[in-house]
Amino acid sequence: MTDELSIRVERSFTAISPESWSRLSGASKACSTLAYNPFVSHAFLSSLEESGSATAETGWLGHHLLLETDGGELIGALPGYLKSHSQGEYVFDHGWADAFERAGGRYYPKLQCSIPFTPAIGPRLLVAEGLQRLPIQSAIAESLKEVVRRLGISSAHITFVPDEEIGVFEMDGYLHRTDQQFHFINDGYANHDEFLETLASRKRKALRKERRAALENGISIDWLTGRDLTERIWDQFFKFYMDTGGRKWGRPYLTRKFYSLIGERMADDILLVMAKRDGRYIAGAINFIGGDTLYGRHWGCIEDHPFLHFEVCYHQAIDFALAKGLKRVEAGAQGEHKLARGYLPVTTHSAHYVAHAGLRRAIGDYLARERADVEQMSELLSEHSPFRKGERQQED
Repeated sequence: MTDELSIRVERSFTAISPESWSRLSGASKACSTLAYNPFVSHAFLSSLEESGSATAETGWLGHHLLLETDGGELIGALPGYLKSHSQGEYVFDHGWADAFERAGGRYYPKLQCSIPFTPAIGPRLLVAEGLQRLPIQSAIAESLKEVVRRLGISSAHITFVPDEEIGVFEMDGYLHRTDQQFHFINDGYANHDEFLETLASRKRKALRKERRAALENGISIDWLTGRDLTERIWDQFFKFYMDTGGRKWGRPYLTRKFYSLIGERMADDILLVMAKRDGRYIAGAINFIGGDTLYGRHWGCIEDHPFLHFEVCYHQAIDFALAKGLKRVEAGAQGEHKLARGYLPVTTHSAHYVAHAGLRRAIGDYLARERADVEQMSELLSEHSPFRKGERQQED
């Protein structure tokens, strides 16, 4: 980092100017260096805090790293949170925390540099449009370690890092962790039927049968975006979210106010896939629309119907991506069941700085074995792809 630059930690995202943030590549549709990612937009991040979803009270205290010139111009950033637990992250380190604390250490608080409750790949080392990326990214990565030392905390964790950024962290001595998701890759298909033609015959027939069965009992599907996203619609979707979130996590992460805020600030970046029966909505899934990717997030229902989850979350997402010319669908964390529906295994990356030398060494040894296991599993799953031989290769 040069003498002309300085790092600042901002605890409240709402204190960061939307105008200055919009100049960071990937965070705005106006920037062209990276495809727009809605999760690093000012609208999304500020809504998480203002709604009470990601706050000190919920264990997500803002610690956003801002790289600025002497004149106060924002040229780089890394969203971050000081955390008192490991919930809502989707890259699990509970075992690390338990081991360190059994040995007499203090794992929490830790610094989590991610998008709260969002297991989606996206830029983390944000750089202002038009500037050389690598020097600024390296300065942010190095500064993050200094922030950890200054705070006297155990570690910093940067999750769902894109392929082009993980090398920056590795060069700066961060530990590298891999995991796996399943993404649909658009190979230029004109429609869903053309995509299905690339599958093995048995798989193609099974999916067509599944889609027909999902819409039995008089169920229809609506795509809602933009002005369709009224408060009445959000009320209905929030019921779905609370039902499924309460059963899955015990306490859902997002507040009702969050949906009102994103509906007000970024409605054109949101797609609700809603299932209707007998004149009322009975299930729905929320998706976010990026520059070249559709990001599936969570779903919920108030009626159970066979295959409806697959239709609403996976098949309809593919339909929308093909209709809009998007290159990819990211359908969230885990889920080998996605493979049979045309979603291929993709390696995800995270970077970890651990201050304690002994813990760092132990975790490093573990991660070397884990990376080998992830690679082996990806190869195994790719062999069971539904595509005809030679149609698709594994996505790395």
